[in-house]
Amino acid sequence: MLTQSLSKESEKSTQGQPPPHSRWKALFWITLAELLAMSVWFSASAVTKTLQVEWHLSATLLSWLTATVQLGFVGGALISATLGLADRFRLRTLMAWGAFGAASTTALLAIFPHGGWEPFALRVLTGAFLAVVYPTAVQWIARWFPRQRGLAVGILIGGLTMGSAMPHLLVGFPLLRHWQAVLTGSATLAMIAWALILWVVPEHPGTFPAPVFRWNRIGAVLRDRPVMWANLGYWGHMWELYAMWTWLPAFFVASWSRDWHGNTLIGLAGTASFIAIGLAGFAGALSGGWAADRFGRTRATMGAMTLSGTMAILIGFTFRLAPSWTFLVAVIWGISVIADSAQFSAAVTELSAHDLQGSALTLQMAVGFLITIGSIELVGILEPILGWHYVLAVLALGPAIGVWAMGRLRRRPEAVRLAHGRR
Repeated sequence: MLTQSLSKESEKSTQGQPPPHSRWKALFWITLAELLAMSVWFSASAVTKTLQVEWHLSATLLSWLTATVQLGFVGGALISATLGLADRFRLRTLMAWGAFGAASTTALLAIFPHGGWEPFALRVLTGAFLAVVYPTAVQWIARWFPRQRGLAVGILIGGLTMGSAMPHLLVGFPLLRHWQAVLTGSATLAMIAWALILWVVPEHPGTFPAPVFRWNRIGAVLRDRPVMWANLGYWGHMWELYAMWTWLPAFFVASWSRDWHGNTLIGLAGTASFIAIGLAGFAGALSGGWAADRFGRTRATMGAMTLSGTMAILIGFTFRLAPSWTFLVAVIWGISVIADSAQFSAAVTELSAHDLQGSALTLQMAVGFLITIGSIELVGILEPILGWHYVLAVLALGPAIGVWAMGRLRRRPEAVRLAHGRR
């Protein structure tokens, strides 16, 4: 996940220190708006079992309900960065209309009761609109927090995590049993976000130079070894993250089907998914930022990925055992899988030259989200072959590569630039 942190140079150019109470008020409203807007990301994934029947989808097409959002996000982010939309429009305008667009394309899914190609096109557009919601929120937070930015961005990522898990909670409500109601509910939350952004979130009084993306600087980024070790760590993290978020609810349903049935099973699995992904993820995002500041970026990321990779392997061994064991492992996994997310882009801003930061961050994010498509699809392909006992263990490959990459970065002399000398 991208956190477009800024360099020390851009911090120095931030004009006007807002009062502390104003900063925290802005953080609360921006995080709430982002939480509500991001609820559309997994809205279709939360009702895949129903959509598989209603839309006559194969297992492969089913996983593309999420993968198309990833694809749209990458395309939207590249277009936004290439056109420099953050420099052309107010951040309030970008984020608000991104939320509005994502809400509209999600609500439109309900008019296709029998599926077709149109819902997949709408999911691509949803991802494209969200590409100007999350990165814009991070830039907006950076305006308010020239200091304590790590904590502020950690809270924001926690909001994104809870928002992504929100549709699973909606599934558990008796009034939202039908898939159209879940999608419409998520779209309504995103529309509330649109209103909050336009009329409630306070505007920052100062100026803010956003990182600039240039296609002709990608080669220089690829030749920068410390930056590429940080990128490789992020890409390993992303291999695991979104596939875990996508497939954990299905794992719950399959694992607990001997204990519960029907709406009870769907409701319990949805609530458990919201807790393991959303609430546990919020705690993980905060604890990860704290650990990085205290123990160093490479230590924190290596520790988080070691734990999350271990949980990816262990959770399969809890399949069809006591539901409490499965839930416990899932919660630990939910905490650890997101704990390191903010640290990789922060590392890039600390390691790269100022004129390369925008290009380096965009490359990191674009490749990272493309990788998520591969891991999401791979789990769907391998599940009928390996079964739920073993299939999620393939996600541990990403953290293993990430730990190795951050270990290599830690041994380089440039690592002294990380977290004010805390490697």
